[in-house]
Amino acid sequence: MATKRERGRGERVLPGLWRLRLPLPWAPRVPHGNAWAIAAGSGFVLVDCGVHARGSLADLEQALEMVGLQLEQASLLVVTHAHHDHWGEAATVVERAGCELWMHPDVAHARAEVAEREPGLQRRLEHMRRAGIPDQLIADYAEDYRGSPMYVAGDVRADRPLVDGVRVQTDLGTWTTYETPGHAPSEVCLHLPGRRLLISGDHLLGRVALYFDYGYAEDPVGAFLTSLDRVAGLDSRLGLSGHGKPFVDVPGHIAASRRATAQRQTAVRAALDREPRSVAELLAPIWNSRPDVDSAWWLTSQTLAHLTHLEATGQAARQPDGAQVRWRAA
Repeated sequence: MATKRERGRGERVLPGLWRLRLPLPWAPRVPHGNAWAIAAGSGFVLVDCGVHARGSLADLEQALEMVGLQLEQASLLVVTHAHHDHWGEAATVVERAGCELWMHPDVAHARAEVAEREPGLQRRLEHMRRAGIPDQLIADYAEDYRGSPMYVAGDVRADRPLVDGVRVQTDLGTWTTYETPGHAPSEVCLHLPGRRLLISGDHLLGRVALYFDYGYAEDPVGAFLTSLDRVAGLDSRLGLSGHGKPFVDVPGHIAASRRATAQRQTAVRAALDREPRSVAELLAPIWNSRPDVDSAWWLTSQTLAHLTHLEATGQAARQPDGAQVRWRAA
């Protein structure tokens, strides 16, 4: 029997603050994501807007309707980071509501999946070749990628760069933007000090799930750890993240993210020895998994992200070997 499709849902978190729970097309692995509506004058500020896919706009509208709002009342769209499950519907929202879009300017990683999709794909394929991924698997991945949806309504540009210190006015108070790269180069968090609220996007989640957008920063793992330090310096208690329910004890979740990163670093470091090894040779001992079409880029990019941080901290070294790159303990 076919499973009934989940629909968008809205719920009040605090007076003037609502969680919009939006289905994603990757269930059960990532079943839904969050957008947030914050009362602002006669309308509301929308933080993130979900993916662009079949039925996604109707899900957003239904979630808003459940809390007594309409999309046309959005006075501003703020994007925590330019991954398609957070900004995919932005072009539609901006057109329907006539509002501005504020987003961090470092969005090359997003354009690589929209306006520059083929060059972006070629960069991924080159990383996989240098990692030693088999040619047939690379070819299969490329074919699958070219046939997959973009999940973005259009390549809309930001009206204002969302960088450190930008203020977002709402009825709850004035939120301040903090740049927190690592998960994505464009990641930001929004902090409301008087109420100790943190909109954390995917930088900090209620259940730790590490992912680093590889290829657009020298050391995304290092950037993530530095960003955790930044957020730790804020007086936050309630976390409003890009996935899952709101969570209390922000400092405890920061500590958990640090531990998870350290554990993964230890696993990658343990897989290295004095004999240089390719990334492809490291995947099984690190992840207990062999790459297939669905996982090839994920496994490759995450391993490279951790190796790059080990290199930056003097614990690993890369060694060119023809068309490939091998890694060893330093």
